[in-house]
Amino acid sequence: VQLVESGGGLVQPGGSLRLSCEASGFTFNRYTMSWVRQAPGKALEWVSSVIGNGGNSYYADSMKSRFRIYRDNIKKIVYLQMNNLRPEDTAVYYCAKANVPFHITKDTTDITRGRGTQVTVSS
Repeated sequence: VQLVESGGGLVQPGGSLRLSCEASGFTFNRYTMSWVRQAPGKALEWVSSVIGNGGNSYYADSMKSRFRIYRDNIKKIVYLQMNNLRPEDTAVYYCAKANVPFHITKDTTDITRGRGTQVTVSS
């Protein structure tokens, strides 16, 4: 399993970023894919998930109106579009796959993460 994130960086409050995660080494469309994040000194936090066929997606309450997760099962990429970013969104963002096929994950357990990409929201 390989998950490679990209798209992080420094952005001003109110700005946008799109994160990408290229996946390989497993049957992509069988697995729920997620984004989780970890801010300095804080626990890992679930952000969003999308099921294998892309039909349903789920969000943590504080991200629901600002973030959008989607996937391209041909290219084997999952995206996280983040709008109206806030300083409290500053964190390392990790792409993750569920460990069990067809299992819907909406937390930080039973997942395998990539190495992460840093997102910093600051003026």
